[in-house]
Amino acid sequence: MSREALTGSRIRERRIILGCKQADLARQIGISASYLNLIEHNRRKIGGKLLLDIAARLKVDASTLTERAEIALIASLREAAHGTGVSSEELDRVEEFVARFPSWANLLAVSNQKIFGLEQMIATLNDRITHDPQLAASVHEVLSTAASIRSTASILVEDKKLEPHWRDKFHANIDSDSRRLAASSKALVGFLDVDSGEAAISSSPQEEVEAFLAANDYCFPEIEAGRIKPADEIINASNLTSISARQIAESFLEKIVADSAQVKMSHLLAQLEVLGPDLVQLASKFQVSLPCIMRRLASVPRLGMGLVTADRSGALLFRKSIPGFTIPRYGAACPLWPLFQVMGQAGHIISKRIQISRHTDTVFQCFAAAELIGSSVVNSAPLTEATMLIVPVASGQIDPTILTEEMGSSCRICSRRNCMGRREPSILGEEF
Repeated sequence: MSREALTGSRIRERRIILGCKQADLARQIGISASYLNLIEHNRRKIGGKLLLDIAARLKVDASTLTERAEIALIASLREAAHGTGVSSEELDRVEEFVARFPSWANLLAVSNQKIFGLEQMIATLNDRITHDPQLAASVHEVLSTAASIRSTASILVEDKKLEPHWRDKFHANIDSDSRRLAASSKALVGFLDVDSGEAAISSSPQEEVEAFLAANDYCFPEIEAGRIKPADEIINASNLTSISARQIAESFLEKIVADSAQVKMSHLLAQLEVLGPDLVQLASKFQVSLPCIMRRLASVPRLGMGLVTADRSGALLFRKSIPGFTIPRYGAACPLWPLFQVMGQAGHIISKRIQISRHTDTVFQCFAAAELIGSSVVNSAPLTEATMLIVPVASGQIDPTILTEEMGSSCRICSRRNCMGRREPSILGEEF
């Protein structure tokens, strides 16, 4: 049913909300109850004076009854239905459902968004709890201190003939260790629950750099223009507190300087108007590598593209996440990503359409390419880095003839079954 034909459903919904009987409304506007029934079931078109009379009786503007159902709300409901086995016949009636029951439709859409948000939270927490070095150090501190207290207490209990001065020393050790345990436990609680106010979270260098880049929207026009040097930008960055974070950030900014020298932002924006985001044509136009063009495109805020870089060890060196595409901070990423498929093929580009979660219709076109780092050395394995550009695809631009592959961000939070690349059970699956 077309959205234009749902005026009757809106009339019926509004009448029920007001507690008006169908026969009473028909009598007030001068038509038969049977004819109004046909209108409310979208079997008769309505307009002109009759529509104005009904709108007046229902105390709404006529446009409220004739306007299309909210496109965004319909899209959200279709997204919620994805992967749940809802038949195509039922999906075709989603517009009617929105028109007749707008409050229920909105509730379902909001619930779906909450589910998606919780999935993203699970991904982040799983990544952090599993691999965060700060958390590992805190837990180790708590366990080692508890073991020390336990060992000292055992000596005091088992040795009844312990001399007084040794007993005093052991008591002092227990007192010291218990204070240390209380402090480390307090810090651990604060790390896991920053809202508790018990202690502040100590960010890792990578987290500091990511916060620094995100605060600047991954865009540094002053540095690209040569008005500010990377070292000066780092000195003025209050959110870069550790030496490691400053070194990592400065290395990233130096790469921006090198990339902008080859592809100026103004020239890139001009070519985007002509060529569009065609990586191969843009790389050919500027005579640069594909990863260089990927990095430049990811630094254009209005494009909303994500980026991830990895080396041959599989470590993720750089990550710029975008909504719907979670990139692990510490753990291993999905081995099926194009990022890892191009690692040994410098200069080759792979394009794949990926859907991260089965609970959302969000689709991404991912482009991956690898490049050699540094100079070649005889009898020495070359250093290679792979870069993947993540481009969100609008729902209206999805070509149904192109295969969309379902993947996860990491095995522990991927519910995809029978995956050849799975390395461990998913905490979202029955096998866990």
